[in-house]
Amino acid sequence: MFRCKNCLNASTRPRIEFDSRGWCNACQWMEEKKTIDWRAREEVLLKILDKHRGQGQFDCLVTVSGGKDGSYVAHTLKNRYGINPLCLTVRPPMPLEIGDHNLNNFIDSGFEHLHVSVHKEAMRKLDRIGFIDYGQGYYGWLIAIHTAVLRIAKNFGIGLVFYSEDGEIEYGGSTKNKNIAIYGTEYMKKAYLNDTYQNIMNSASLSHNERYWFEFPFEKNSDQIDVAHFSFFEAWDPYRNYLIAKEFCGLKELDEGVVGTFTNFAQNDQELASLHYYLMYLKFGFGRATQDAGIEIRRGAMTRDQAINLVRIYDNQPPIASFPRYADYYGISLDEFNSVIDRHVNKNFFEKINGVWEPNFDVE
Repeated sequence: MFRCKNCLNASTRPRIEFDSRGWCNACQWMEEKKTIDWRAREEVLLKILDKHRGQGQFDCLVTVSGGKDGSYVAHTLKNRYGINPLCLTVRPPMPLEIGDHNLNNFIDSGFEHLHVSVHKEAMRKLDRIGFIDYGQGYYGWLIAIHTAVLRIAKNFGIGLVFYSEDGEIEYGGSTKNKNIAIYGTEYMKKAYLNDTYQNIMNSASLSHNERYWFEFPFEKNSDQIDVAHFSFFEAWDPYRNYLIAKEFCGLKELDEGVVGTFTNFAQNDQELASLHYYLMYLKFGFGRATQDAGIEIRRGAMTRDQAINLVRIYDNQPPIASFPRYADYYGISLDEFNSVIDRHVNKNFFEKINGVWEPNFDVE
């Protein structure tokens, strides 16, 4: 494992690439964004919006959780472009109080909203398989934020769907779609569902009714629904999004920090997020603090040396207090839960000392 010479992205990150300087995809994209003709990309956005404006009760569907990014996108579409969005949240399996509070504040700031509560036991089955077989904390929910969103769009006759940012491009994955405004279900399955969607669906053996919210309503959405990341159309800035959401949509941050990182204002909607990032750390050797530090470095708010100190402090923080609740959600004992964690640890990077997985590498 080696790390980006500009930020701290690790070479173990899936689909990451480095240039001759040792800079990762995300840092190369940071440079490229400074040369992009964003006015031309906005013209693309305007054409897409004009295509769908006034075609039904709602002009588009926007995915939101009550957090900074979805709130920013919905606010911008409504107030800058005069678009009438329907906002949609797929209820996570272990919601947090502050997440519910922020979502209610967002709705109260002036948006029409649907809360989709998918079949609870089907979600649990998929999450359990994802955790046990793949070391993924909330795979069922990841499926639903794609499949249920497209199904609602189809059922409501909405032809345009916005997600927030393309994490592949912004944070260090594949850049093959960096110049493509509209994408389809194949990209969802490959990049965001780790190309294991069909395997997990087959393993779950869900009934016909249970499968409804977890199946794509069509194989290819390109002829029926335009799906886009809003980050394609402007220079994406998560901190700017936070400030806008805080001022206009009632976003509140936690009083204390989040386990595994130094920030307190992002991804506070569900308890399973901390497990997701801890598993990422144990499998790949980088965690949520590394990801957050990279964002700060690329926007010029933090030096690499400052980031190193923070990552050394925070990346290896397990959400131990939540372990019993995780085990209960998956329907397994705490011992079984810990044995699954142990099975997915990359033993090249970690060794167990006094019952705790410790890194055998240094961050530098």
